[in-house]
Amino acid sequence: MTDFVRVTYGQTGKTQAPNAMGMRPMQARVYEARAAQFLLLKAPPAAGKSRALMFVALDKLENQGVGKVIVCVPETSIGASFRSTDLTSYGFFADWEVQPRWNLCLNGAEEGATARKVRAVREFMASDDRVLVCTHATFRFAFDEIAEDEGTAAFDDCLIAIDEFHHVSAGDDNRLGEILRRLLARGRAHIMAMTGSYFRGDSIPVLRPEDEALFRSITYSYYEQLDGYRFLKSLGISYSFYRDNYISAIPEVLNPDLKTIIHIPHRGSAEAYDVKQSEVGAILDALGEVIGREPETGFDLVRLPDGRVLKVADLVDDGPERDTVKASLTREVTGPDGKREDAADRDKVDLIIALGMAKEGFDWVWCEHALTIGYRSSLTEIVQIIGRATRDAPGKRHAQFTNLVAEPGVETGLVTDAVNDMLKAISGALLMEQVLQPNFKFYRREDGDTRPPVEVDHEGRVHIGIGGLMLPPTARAREIVENDMHELVAKACQQIDRRTVADDVAPEVATQLILTDIIEKSYENLTPDETEAIRQDLAARMNIAAIARRMAQEEGQKGLAEPAGTWTTAPPDGEPNAPDAMNLIRMVKKFINVRELDIDLIDSINPFREGFDVASKALDTPLLQQIQSAMVAQRIQMTEEEALVLWPRIKRFTAQEGRPPNPHAADDLERRLAEAHAYIRTKKAERMRAAQDAARG
Repeated sequence: MTDFVRVTYGQTGKTQAPNAMGMRPMQARVYEARAAQFLLLKAPPAAGKSRALMFVALDKLENQGVGKVIVCVPETSIGASFRSTDLTSYGFFADWEVQPRWNLCLNGAEEGATARKVRAVREFMASDDRVLVCTHATFRFAFDEIAEDEGTAAFDDCLIAIDEFHHVSAGDDNRLGEILRRLLARGRAHIMAMTGSYFRGDSIPVLRPEDEALFRSITYSYYEQLDGYRFLKSLGISYSFYRDNYISAIPEVLNPDLKTIIHIPHRGSAEAYDVKQSEVGAILDALGEVIGREPETGFDLVRLPDGRVLKVADLVDDGPERDTVKASLTREVTGPDGKREDAADRDKVDLIIALGMAKEGFDWVWCEHALTIGYRSSLTEIVQIIGRATRDAPGKRHAQFTNLVAEPGVETGLVTDAVNDMLKAISGALLMEQVLQPNFKFYRREDGDTRPPVEVDHEGRVHIGIGGLMLPPTARAREIVENDMHELVAKACQQIDRRTVADDVAPEVATQLILTDIIEKSYENLTPDETEAIRQDLAARMNIAAIARRMAQEEGQKGLAEPAGTWTTAPPDGEPNAPDAMNLIRMVKKFINVRELDIDLIDSINPFREGFDVASKALDTPLLQQIQSAMVAQRIQMTEEEALVLWPRIKRFTAQEGRPPNPHAADDLERRLAEAHAYIRTKKAERMRAAQDAARG
């Protein structure tokens, strides 16, 4: 099993260090913006978004004229994160209090008729109570009914908090998005939107630009979060392959010593080979012998070959036992002082098996391994699943995400489809590598510039100077570079396919042609200069890690570095003076000290191919050859756009080799250059003939 990405963090403890009001750094950053009527919080799982909302909501209730708070979550299991919470003991001026009758998510309280749920919301709105928690669906139904009777004005001076905000869409058929636009248009409600993955994984944006402009945006990066942990030191992202059905690989990829969440395949997917209950039973049988069920928790008991007994929470079976299992998972084991008793709480359960659950907002801090079976086309889903394992907890040193996928061999059926699925899986890991990086801010570095080429500011942003970088020429382009790069990176990662990773694809095709196409499809009416400035920033963002990795590989040849696909933010354990070859930021600094970082260098690296090369290390030679053959079979016709992008490279090749590229060369890229050369010559001849015909006519 090969790690696509393995990151070691600094364990600075900053993430967990509270201020005098009991707020972590991210929460304090949000609280500073509490006066904003519309707040958008982008922060990773486990960053403390739910408590950040509590601080802001209480201030709005006490000091800003807000009368009621409605918290909307995508599923009932997340509602526990917003239950009553002691805040005054930690220095805040009030506690967060939610009466049980108004937390419609507790103990399956939302199960049942829609009319009853809506009636509860209407009763809350008519009461003197101030806080209600419900699902997105309940809020949608309640809003429609209340607004029909009383108008949108019924929600004036309410704070509507939307958790997992990426469920909202700017599309006309998204009801939550439509409700949000109605509230924004009236301008009398307060809104706080929270998400750990501010991209949807489809072509529709979360918010329309004119709506997003109304929000005060606060971003807290994965990098800031994980580097500031006290206990968790490293994170690995890997994938493994299986043949026949996935059960055969379970003993290899599932370590019973690690606290694990298994997400079994979606129903209807190629990986799902039986009814869901049978697949769960097969997983348990692969581990050991099922010896019964714990009556008070509903957890299954499995005896391992060494005699140990694992406690397994089955969230796949949707029978009457599931409510008991869910309640047991959310019930924290506490000591006499009312605080969590770590050892007992950790021992409560060992393994969770889920289908369509235990992703967004699911809080099991002890999870060390998130094992996902089958390809996930939604990059948002992948980021959310990885977030289940990245919570900080005592004794937890490493977190791992593994995607177990079908080997793209002959026995999988259509090899081409299997290869495309494998590339989609790699795209998720490529995106996660981007998500885990620091918040970069690029500027144009001129000759004689006295600023440090790489500098970290007080908010953790990494400023990097790039020679020849085109700065955004307009306010609109600057706004896109400042606020939308996460969305563009996600769209770019979704483009990993044959035309981005095959041996005959020049880096410029990826960094220029494909990234330009993504930007032009994402925004209407951009000028060529606006598009190019945004493209250069996007290419730099996607290639910084690859540049650092290249130098790390060079250092690795001297015995100083770890394998490609790895970078750290701190020296290895026990090596305080270890070479900083794998520190991402230091590596970029080191590179710039050796060679100036410029836009030509950035455009010469294909970020998609870099990821594919790391992934290929997990494949044996025959399988890799089969994949390459399948990609050759998907050969893409030459286009005028690609030929023009390749023209500078063709001229360089001809000057260096003293001949044009050979269409019969052994090198795939040289053959592709020859095709582009022939295409350009043919088009040039056609235009000359057309000009001559026009002159004669």
